[in-house]
Amino acid sequence: MMPTRRAALAATLAAMPLAVHAQWSPDRPVRWLVGYPAGGGTDVLARLLANGMAQRLGQPVVVENRPGAATNIAAEAAARAEPDGHTVFTAGNETLVFNPALYRNLSFDLDRDLRPLGLMARFHLVVAVRNASPATTLRALLDRAKAEPGRVDYGSPGIGSPHHLAMERLARDSGVRFNHVPYRGMAPVLNDLMAGTVEAAVVDVAAGGEALRSGRIRPLAVCSPARHPTLPEVPTVAEAAGLGGFEAYAWQGLTAPARTPEAAAARLAQALSETLAEAPVQARMREIGLEPLTGGAAEYRALIEADRAIYWPLIRELGLRLD
Repeated sequence: MMPTRRAALAATLAAMPLAVHAQWSPDRPVRWLVGYPAGGGTDVLARLLANGMAQRLGQPVVVENRPGAATNIAAEAAARAEPDGHTVFTAGNETLVFNPALYRNLSFDLDRDLRPLGLMARFHLVVAVRNASPATTLRALLDRAKAEPGRVDYGSPGIGSPHHLAMERLARDSGVRFNHVPYRGMAPVLNDLMAGTVEAAVVDVAAGGEALRSGRIRPLAVCSPARHPTLPEVPTVAEAAGLGGFEAYAWQGLTAPARTPEAAAARLAQALSETLAEAPVQARMREIGLEPLTGGAAEYRALIEADRAIYWPLIRELGLRLD
């Protein structure tokens, strides 16, 4: 081989990784869509992880809040976005598990139009009551609901929220009936629970941790199979009510438009995974009441299917529809 040809071939081979990289590496800021208002736990999580991902991607990752319609506004924007590696979307069980069963007329198909990149976090849920409630245990609350069907109020952030469906699942499994009072978000639920306007609620530790720990509301049981480290004296639902296997969370992961190229999706997923593995990131997540999750796309899909098997029959039993 002549020196000039050898040099040309070497130059071509040296340039190949850069050429392949250029095909899928985003050349402008990545837009991170969030279907909740700024300032809440989901928004704080997105901004924390976006900062770490930006450092790994070498470009800005900009969080864009599009609240409303139980995350469907942001979900549709993500589903319709150009699949070029520039758009990601926070999608949890409200979006991917509950909404497909609650809405008949979505203009997009979550399974067809979004691809999972990786899991991010789990929000632990706690059954709580107002401080003046006569129920000092979960068993006492359930006994009262059984004695007075439909007369014991509980609040939730909205119909079809993880908090709402966790309480309805608890009621079904216990053979009791509560009266559901839906609110717009967790903040007004907490305000009314602290004021004594509503008897009970399922509260997530991220939003209600301070109220739970300070004694402004009374925690009765955590909805996870083990006690929560920030509430070690609070029993699990299994311990407090004898419901072995009861487990309910709000959880979230990161998705992209379905046709995002494999190389771009892999790059985004790797940046997410590496960010979640950082000790300071995990410490900050736990500080705000979140449990880090590090599963990839396969674990994400498995969790979606497992939760659908639990909650779709419950939603049908309750006759819930939102359109």
